[in-house]
Amino acid sequence: MRVVIQRVKNASVSVEGKQISSIGSGFLVLLGIEDSDTDEDINWLTQKIVNLRVFNDENGVMNKSIIESDGEILLVSQFTLFASTKKGNRPSYIRASKPDFAIPMYENFCVKLFSLFGKEIKTGIFGADMQISLVNDGPVTIMIDTKNKE
Repeated sequence: MRVVIQRVKNASVSVEGKQISSIGSGFLVLLGIEDSDTDEDINWLTQKIVNLRVFNDENGVMNKSIIESDGEILLVSQFTLFASTKKGNRPSYIRASKPDFAIPMYENFCVKLFSLFGKEIKTGIFGADMQISLVNDGPVTIMIDTKNKE
């Protein structure tokens, strides 16, 4: 399981020209899922996300979590996070899970993230052609892969 987390001032996702979700200050989380991912990966990664201390405290130091900063989360599935560019110029997505595995994992990820965060998790539409707008705050962009926990 792999995520790209962007601290944002605001973010939104649209499908077919219609905005379906938006947040103010918080995290835009792009999530990639592969077949070797497990519930343990979900538990570890959702804990990381809600406890990641990248929001400024009263001294301007990145020392607060998204919970402490009262932020929001927009979660978007993104199979291209598992693109392989080793051969040629056309990426291969062979490591990315197919929908029959990825959709239940994505839904479980949303449920677990909500249970830890305690607020609604805004989402895109799995498998849709989405347009994402955001204002990256900082910029702060963090990549986490559950296969690199140590």
